[in-house]
Amino acid sequence: MKSIQFLESHASTPIKNRPSIFGCPLDRTSTYRSGSDKAPNAIRQASDSIETYSPYRDRDLMDLKFSDLGDLDLVHKDLEQALKIIESMCINILTQGAKPVALGGEHTVTLPIIRALNQYLDDFLVIHIDAHSDLRQEYDGQELNHSTVIRRVAEIMGPSRLIQLGIRSGTKPEFEWMRSNKTLYEWGKGSERYLLKRLSNKKVYLTLDLDVMDPACLPGTGNPETGGWFFHDLDRLFNIMTSQNIIGADVVELNPVLDSSGASSIMAATIVRELLLII
Repeated sequence: MKSIQFLESHASTPIKNRPSIFGCPLDRTSTYRSGSDKAPNAIRQASDSIETYSPYRDRDLMDLKFSDLGDLDLVHKDLEQALKIIESMCINILTQGAKPVALGGEHTVTLPIIRALNQYLDDFLVIHIDAHSDLRQEYDGQELNHSTVIRRVAEIMGPSRLIQLGIRSGTKPEFEWMRSNKTLYEWGKGSERYLLKRLSNKKVYLTLDLDVMDPACLPGTGNPETGGWFFHDLDRLFNIMTSQNIIGADVVELNPVLDSSGASSIMAATIVRELLLII
């Protein structure tokens, strides 16, 4: 584990009922542009340029304890070994009563976290925020990669516990699956009340693929898609999530090598700050 901290983290071990950040520098199944394994450290480094105080939440991380456990050592590990290491870390966090917040890495890191959560918690929902559906049965001859991860998650939990937001790219069968299983939600003006009704005060896990953002404001991602969210769209979601019981989150698919300006990493760090504050 590396000892690089996000903003003003209070500890390097889990704190009960508080978020515990851990980095998952995994990039094994990229199919277009690699580099997401460098994201966790890039997010931490970018956090030096943002304030601990959020004017959006009117809260300050200095007043709210959280941990940063550093990065997992996934070097020279194959995909299955890496996912087992991530699952083990998540179980360690949960057994100490803390809440996992993973910094990816590719989106595949979500699967072992859901596996761990499913051992400890019943009837939680997953909100999947992404440009892509990630619902293929297989891709490039593999059943486990960044394009199939949410299908694998749905197999564990069942589609009735999955909510998908921001999706604007996928195959025809994937969109048919989402419509048939009613997992795909629109996120326009006034959508908040429908989402709140669906959540019904249940426990929620958030998986946030940064390519949900429009490339105009976050170009540093491996598979950008036009027509995406801007920060105010995400802020609307965070506003309603403040009242929910969030059990953990991940932020994935930043590719810092694709944005020499560093703006994508700064936005990712800001998003992580907001997540910590609502968790």
